[in-house]
Amino acid sequence: MEIESDIENGLPCLFLVGLPDTALREARDRIRAAIVNSREQWPQRRITVGLSPASLPKRGSGFDLGIALSILAAAGTIPAAAIDGVVFLGELGLDGRLRPVRGVLPAMAAAADAGFARVVVAQANAAEAALVPGLQVAGAPNLAALLAWLRGEPDAGPAEGSMGAPGAGGEGPARAPACPARPPAGPTRPERPRPDLSEVLGQPAARRAAEICAAGGHHLSLLGPPGAGKTMLAERLPTVMPPLDRAAALEVTAIHSVAGTLPAGSPLMTEPPFCAPHHTATKAAMVGGGSGIIHPGAASLAHRGCLFLDEAPEFAGDVLDALRQPLESGEVVVARSGLTARFPARFTLVLAANPCPCAKGTATGTGCSCTPGTKRRYLARLSGPLLDRVDVKVELLPVSRAELLSDRHFAESSPVVAARVAAARERAALRLNGTPWRVNAEIPGSELRRSFPPAPGSLAPLERAMDLGQISARGVDRVIRVAWTLADIAGIARPTVSETSYALGLWLGAGA
Repeated sequence: MEIESDIENGLPCLFLVGLPDTALREARDRIRAAIVNSREQWPQRRITVGLSPASLPKRGSGFDLGIALSILAAAGTIPAAAIDGVVFLGELGLDGRLRPVRGVLPAMAAAADAGFARVVVAQANAAEAALVPGLQVAGAPNLAALLAWLRGEPDAGPAEGSMGAPGAGGEGPARAPACPARPPAGPTRPERPRPDLSEVLGQPAARRAAEICAAGGHHLSLLGPPGAGKTMLAERLPTVMPPLDRAAALEVTAIHSVAGTLPAGSPLMTEPPFCAPHHTATKAAMVGGGSGIIHPGAASLAHRGCLFLDEAPEFAGDVLDALRQPLESGEVVVARSGLTARFPARFTLVLAANPCPCAKGTATGTGCSCTPGTKRRYLARLSGPLLDRVDVKVELLPVSRAELLSDRHFAESSPVVAARVAAARERAALRLNGTPWRVNAEIPGSELRRSFPPAPGSLAPLERAMDLGQISARGVDRVIRVAWTLADIAGIARPTVSETSYALGLWLGAGA
């Protein structure tokens, strides 16, 4: 995006051209107040600011800094060469302070791809912008400090530390350090203990299913009464997933930067995200949308992590069915008239549901007052096509006191399980080396059958299930992917009939 300014004789006014939105049109008053309060002279002439390309709508307040510097350069307040070839991004306060904006990481990545090497952002965005390799990043606290640095005044710089000289002949701004944390206003809260998988007692089959899903990136369905541990298990699934590598961390951070959900003090997200929307969430909140600016939804915010839908039958049917396409393709495509946005959405889906509306129905059937028809209608809210895309289905039963006490000696901690998951993913990565896929769940069905067939004779259980009409063709591919994950966990070269039988039982929900 290029910003141009023209100052000519006429009545004092400021015109913005180039399809600005409401927030950008209001920038005229913010920019004038910021310049005047920075003790600079506002040109008392006719000012025209052009935002190009003119045919592309411009939205947001991130253009404030660039517009202000363009006006001051046209007025001769700062040398035009000092801002040539530099990307400026930030919102101006009325007192001249430079405020952070959303989407800095993807914006800086686009600037680097376009050939720019120097950028200036708000100090609060400097650490995020510095994640892009090959960029010289400067963080400015306010407009006055930035103008002093652009003029080359001694001991002036946008950020703390030594800054290169501005302009084409200088070295450019140095990489700005992260903004120091503000002192707490009161007593600091004690850090919450990290959840651990060993806390899910009495459910060894469900813990095993979580390990399989974490190792292969498979989707999980949990069916059981309240208090059985469904939510506890889902919240602890990210603790056994491997940390994000550099490429995945940048991708996840960029999504959360656009959404404005980056954790404070953590410019780079290195842990798998966990997103648990409420069951009243709309379709736009789930997959993304919005009027004007399209924002990523929960499916994209859970990219490379876990999307947990608690009380899944309570979600609207169209919201659940909207997940069917990203479950297959790993991305969300939001189309509007004249605009299409694509957001990555490669997540592990976890569905949790009660067995019936009264939530007392179990395998024993004790205490339930729901009729068989009521149960069927309740669970039918989860459509067949959606469940067909879920690889592992587990039923959790109520846990007795004796089971809670005895399982304490056998439940493994998250670090122990995470080590096995990491080892299984390393075996899968070695097998998938040279392909665009990272885990078994991402392998397309055609490539799975052609390049990664199981051991001879191991598909016999699947053939019988297909003859009986128990499984679809898509389900067969998903069972084979789970069988490969079981082989990776066990450390064997190829899945055998044992792994495929076990994977088929998980897909059918026959136990783990």
